[in-house]
Amino acid sequence: MRPSGRNLSEMRAVSIETGVTKHAEGSCLIKMGDTHVLCTASVEERVPPFIKGSGLGWVTAEYGMLPRSTSSRMRREATSGKQGGRTVEIQRLIGRSLRAGVDRVAMGERQITVDCDVIQADGGTRCASITGGWVALRMAVNKLMKVGDIKTDPLISPVAAISCGMYAGQAVLDLDYPEDSEAGVDGNFILRGDGQLIEVQMSAEGATFSRDQMAQLMDLAEKGVNELVAAQLAAFA
Repeated sequence: MRPSGRNLSEMRAVSIETGVTKHAEGSCLIKMGDTHVLCTASVEERVPPFIKGSGLGWVTAEYGMLPRSTSSRMRREATSGKQGGRTVEIQRLIGRSLRAGVDRVAMGERQITVDCDVIQADGGTRCASITGGWVALRMAVNKLMKVGDIKTDPLISPVAAISCGMYAGQAVLDLDYPEDSEAGVDGNFILRGDGQLIEVQMSAEGATFSRDQMAQLMDLAEKGVNELVAAQLAAFA
C-alpha cells in the first residue's frame, strides 16, 4: 500500500491554471498533489552571445524554492550569494528539456526565459516545473504568433516529466515525498508528447534494479506523461 493510498499506476491530482500573473508573456500555476509550482515565461529580443547572429532562438530556465516550500524554513540562496548545486542542475535540466521541443530556427533570434518557483514541495518539483514550464512557454509563443513576430509555430510537441520508482519492491508512478525519501530506486522521465525521450535520470537509492524493472518504470512514465500532456492541452481549452 502506498502512503497516499493511491494505486501503483495512479498519479496525484493534477491541475494547471493559466494566466496567473499580469506581466509575463506566459504563466501558469501547476499543482501535482501537494507540489505547487509557479511558472512564468518572459520574452526578450536578444540571445546569449554564443549564438548571436546565428538566427537561432534560445530557451533557458531558472528554478528556485521559496523559504517555506518545505516543512522547515530554508534560507534564500540569494542571501548566501550563490546558487546551490542542486538548483543549478535542475534549472539546466528544465532548460534543455524545453529546448528539445522547440524548432529554434522557427523561433527566430530571441530568448524565452522560463522561471519556475516552487511554492510548496512534496516531491517531483523538477517534473512539475518542466510540465508547467512548457505551458508557460506555449502561452508566450502563442502571444508572439498572434502579433506576427513568429510566422511558423516553433513548438514541435508538448514536453512533460514524471517521476517513477521502486517503492516497497513495486514499481510506482509519480512519487510524493514520503515515497521519494524511501524509494529503493528513483527516476525522472522527460518525454515529448509524440513519445520521443528527452532524458531519463535513474539511480539506485539503496537497492539495485533489473532491466525488467526499468521497463516497468518506463511503461509507467509513458502513461504518466500521456496524462500530463492531456492536462497541458486541456489548460488551453
